[in-house]
Amino acid sequence: MTADLVEKTDRYEGMLAEALSVAEVAVPAGTPLADAAAECLEMAESYLEDGRHFRESDDLVNALASFSYGYGWLDAGVRMGLFAVPAETELFTV
Repeated sequence: MTADLVEKTDRYEGMLAEALSVAEVAVPAGTPLADAAAECLEMAESYLEDGRHFRESDDLVNALASFSYGYGWLDAGVRMGLFAVPAETELFTV
């Protein structure tokens, strides 16, 4: 079980970091939707930092939860059209 948790935590950290690197705001600056996109990015980045903090503390359960929540924020933003992502990526459920 521990090996599965380690592998999954590693995978989700990598997915979130990669997702943050490819997601680009797709709505006009200065609009309420741009503010929503900025909030989604901030939440995803914060969850990535939190997850890394939990991992350093050997708290893999909360690290995985943080990476998963952060990824969820980005995925929801992509589905709502707040972010553009490369067509060839398999990171998102679009």
